[in-house]
Amino acid sequence: MNILILGGTGGIGTGLIKHFLKDPALKTLYATFHTQSPPLKAPRLHWYQVDITQEKQIAKLAQSIAPLTILINAIGILHTEGNRPEKSIKQFDSEFFTYNMHINVLPSIYLAKYFAKHLASSKATYFISLSARIGSIEDNQLGGWISYRSSKAALNMALKTISIEWRHQLPRCIVIAFHPGTTESLLSQPFQKNVPNDKLFSPEYVAQCLTDIIKQVGPTDSGCFFSYDGKTIPW
Repeated sequence: MNILILGGTGGIGTGLIKHFLKDPALKTLYATFHTQSPPLKAPRLHWYQVDITQEKQIAKLAQSIAPLTILINAIGILHTEGNRPEKSIKQFDSEFFTYNMHINVLPSIYLAKYFAKHLASSKATYFISLSARIGSIEDNQLGGWISYRSSKAALNMALKTISIEWRHQLPRCIVIAFHPGTTESLLSQPFQKNVPNDKLFSPEYVAQCLTDIIKQVGPTDSGCFFSYDGKTIPW
């Protein structure tokens, strides 16, 4: 089993790496970081410095990596140093909106473009991107957070579209959008005070939830949007 995790130094990415390194079926675990060299080291773990918003760097990474069983994009942004999610449309900032799209949508499309051949197999393979329930149009009851909501909705559409194209090209590859819930990480840190203790998850718990889903799904589930509890989320 060969696995690639994009965003291996983030909270969920680190949790996934630690989880998979315990699996005896793992052959090689590839992971990416953006700037700081990761402290986590292991014989089966291979790090690559990549800016996954840059198409040329994704193409170069694909040339360096063997065929894969699982690809997980764990990279995303919710806020920046100067911007929080908008409570009102009056707070809309076009640069922040564009940045959300740039980080939350484009990388998964680049990954699908350059790693499709890595996921071609007679056995099940998995292409997974971290989404968010807040990207569900049907489930939107509160409004607000327009940049983040829009980027996750766009990501969901991209994943659905990729899954349809791959039904014939990669019939054994299962494409999934995954909602991890509110996870203890830098991404969610400014918003944790209103989250009940039993709904603030550790990265290790989220990693276990995702691997449980991977074990349960099949090709007919490709293109679905799953929550951490295994339930599907409406688009």
